[in-house]
Amino acid sequence: MTETMLLDPVQVLVASDAPLQEGSAALFEGDRLIALGEEARCLASDLDVASLDRANQLLAPCLVDPHSSLPRPFTGSGETLVTLLRAAGQSGYGQLALLPNSPSERDSPERLQGFQPKDCDLRVHLWGSFSYGGKGECLSSHADLLEAGAIGLCAGEQIPSANLLDRALTLGEMGEAPVLIASHDSNLRGEGMMRESVETLRAGWPPDPIISETIPIGQLLELQRRHRNRNLIIMNLSTADGVEMLNLTTSPPLATVNWWHLVKDHSGQKDDANNWFVIPSIGGAADRNALIRALKEGRINAVAVHGIPLDDEECLLPPDQRPRGLSGHHLVLPTLWQKLVVERGWSVKELWEAISFGPARLLGQEEERLTIESNRWLLFDPDVIWNQCRDAPHAPRAANQPWIGVPIKGQVVNCGLRIPMFLDD
Repeated sequence: MTETMLLDPVQVLVASDAPLQEGSAALFEGDRLIALGEEARCLASDLDVASLDRANQLLAPCLVDPHSSLPRPFTGSGETLVTLLRAAGQSGYGQLALLPNSPSERDSPERLQGFQPKDCDLRVHLWGSFSYGGKGECLSSHADLLEAGAIGLCAGEQIPSANLLDRALTLGEMGEAPVLIASHDSNLRGEGMMRESVETLRAGWPPDPIISETIPIGQLLELQRRHRNRNLIIMNLSTADGVEMLNLTTSPPLATVNWWHLVKDHSGQKDDANNWFVIPSIGGAADRNALIRALKEGRINAVAVHGIPLDDEECLLPPDQRPRGLSGHHLVLPTLWQKLVVERGWSVKELWEAISFGPARLLGQEEERLTIESNRWLLFDPDVIWNQCRDAPHAPRAANQPWIGVPIKGQVVNCGLRIPMFLDD
């Protein structure tokens, strides 16, 4: 028999065009939401269903991740498609878009198949590769990739040459589909591991100059000006200088920010903290504050998890040799709730605009919303405290998760989505 459950009271956020409802009610039949508010209370009374007090918890639409990596989706001892979907789904993500870069670069239509498991409600979107092999030399067949189901095109962690970008945008095979380009030039970064600053020099880390971001942004802004009918997206904006460049542009392209850049800056970094080494490089407090302001004001349009899962062997490499990046969909909502809602006074709607509604629009998808007879919902408890560990039932397999062994406040305690529960180990 399907269990019927009434949450009363509970906070409810239905959609981007609806206010947060405090002291509301929600009635469920199994994982299906069947009524809200007074209707839920009346139905529960008719069914003689007792209420559960969840006044501190939030019922809200699912989250959306506009870009993350999964280099080995079907093989290997590390993160796979199944383990990623299990971890992301249990963390409230209803949609995630995977970047094309992997040993089997998704630069042809046949490589876009097999990523949507049966009986799984978490929607997997795929970015197609901007160039063959992801090398930034020859354009892939953009029209064929989009026809095969690619959500858009992405050139990976490095900006291609301006000539190649201009040629692609002039040919226009992508039409109005999004083109995700990193505002990052590894040639300008050199051996830099942390954004240039006094703190970086004092710590002895090779500095990553600000121009490794601002010069690519300048190129992208000019390309957007020349190709106004194309949908350019700046991936992972990371500096105050970059934000200021967007502020001074009349019609800037859309932009995303990595969640980690909203949480940390290098003012408190330690020599042994490998979690600092991400692409783009972590900046200072002024960079983090500028990114948060730009996100709140809508100049940055979406927060990305931008997960880059590493295995144990990769994490044993010295910092200057290991791949850069972090993993951890399950940490994003609890951390941003503390940093933005609790510490900075953001509203729930402002946070959901950054981690759900905005990312969905950026991907060209319908916004997530609470709908009667649907199982697309999450229940978040901002007060529960849990221990971050790798051996939890739904924890990701990645070895490069931050805060292992550290208590975390806030957690998605329930989600209606059907997620693959079988193990592949």
